[in-house]
Amino acid sequence: MKTLLSDDKLGIATAPPELYSRIKWRIVPLLMVCLLFAWFDRINIGFVKYDMQHSFPLSNTAYGLGASLFVIGYIIFEVPSNVMLYRIGARRWFARILITWGLASAAMVFVRSETAFYVLRFIIGSAEAGFTPGIFFYLGTWIPPHQRGRTYGVLYQAVALSGVLGAPLSGFILTHFHGVGGLPAWNWVFLLGGLPCVVLGVIVWFRLEDRFEDVAWLSAQEKSHLREALSAQPLEAATSRASSLSVALRSPAFLVVALVWFLTQIAAFGMNFWVPHIVRDAGISNRMLVGAITAIPYLFGSISMFLVGSFADRLGDRRMIFTGCMVATGIGFLGSAIFENSLIPLVACLGLVGAGVLTAYTTFWSLPPKVVAGSAAASGIAVINCVGQLGGIVSPIAVGKIIDVTGSITPALYAIASVCGVCVLVTLFLFPKSLRIREIKR
Repeated sequence: MKTLLSDDKLGIATAPPELYSRIKWRIVPLLMVCLLFAWFDRINIGFVKYDMQHSFPLSNTAYGLGASLFVIGYIIFEVPSNVMLYRIGARRWFARILITWGLASAAMVFVRSETAFYVLRFIIGSAEAGFTPGIFFYLGTWIPPHQRGRTYGVLYQAVALSGVLGAPLSGFILTHFHGVGGLPAWNWVFLLGGLPCVVLGVIVWFRLEDRFEDVAWLSAQEKSHLREALSAQPLEAATSRASSLSVALRSPAFLVVALVWFLTQIAAFGMNFWVPHIVRDAGISNRMLVGAITAIPYLFGSISMFLVGSFADRLGDRRMIFTGCMVATGIGFLGSAIFENSLIPLVACLGLVGAGVLTAYTTFWSLPPKVVAGSAAASGIAVINCVGQLGGIVSPIAVGKIIDVTGSITPALYAIASVCGVCVLVTLFLFPKSLRIREIKR
């Protein structure tokens, strides 16, 4: 008979490894595909920027504002969205999110003015609100803390793939689809990104399962093992977590985590929305080549997440892993500014940005469960993500304005590198003791 493993020093319990493997194979692949389209929906606007600007008047500042309006809609509806997910279950709520945002994204084909661009980007963000933090909350009800690093590393391969596959595909579409169906090529980027989400919504409705307690493919003993592993926490971490949102909002640990996510998102949106612009400024005009080079940061991110996720679970010190990721991200942005006109070192620096920022994502999402628990988890994680998404408002608008004023993106890259430096300092010196605990089995 299989027995529950434990670590007396840390107070951590683990179910048999093959149980985790079976759970992951059951739920993670579908979530990966959904997350891939969610992130492609975020970054596709960067691929079509130049083509949209040739279809109707759209300044860099207006582009940045439209990109930010997506985030504003996301922020406004994120906490209500996660509250609804907690109340009615992930299956129905994820299906609703996928279908509505897929239809809204496909409707970008009707945009022919700045006003329409603003309105639809806000609607898309509102429809997608809560999806990514909802996934992390959902996985937290299936996967115990000591398994989350590698699970998130695998899951976030979808984010990397959204760029690795999406960038060259967008370049191909922009090169060969002009006039197909009487539409400009950039319309097809949104159609081929949005409509599959509607299909995914239907699949999620019939395939995803809300709670491990209700599934027939786990035995009673396996459910007992999993229940114990999910409830086990290091004593100090368990006693320091906020059990209500009002308590969390007064917790220094919660506020520091939210601040760190805000700073991280400034860097992330700098990569997601502006890498094609950086590549074009380096003298590359061929759309296929721009798409191929834009995929490189995401490819580096994919490799880094795979390697670092497992290492982070073995080491257990999420703070130092995250710090290293943000150091790499800052160096990458700094190098991108220095080598703006030298293609080979520029590409290497963009690869470092991708490796740093995407791996920081996977490491970061192991932190919120250490500061919020119980009924506060869904809303608390959503609030943290909302604060982070404010970086998605600041970053695109600020970068767009800097380009319009200076005629160059280089000053903005220096600014983002500085933000990464601030994030490193906060992580090193302001993280409370509860966030420095190693939660893995030795």
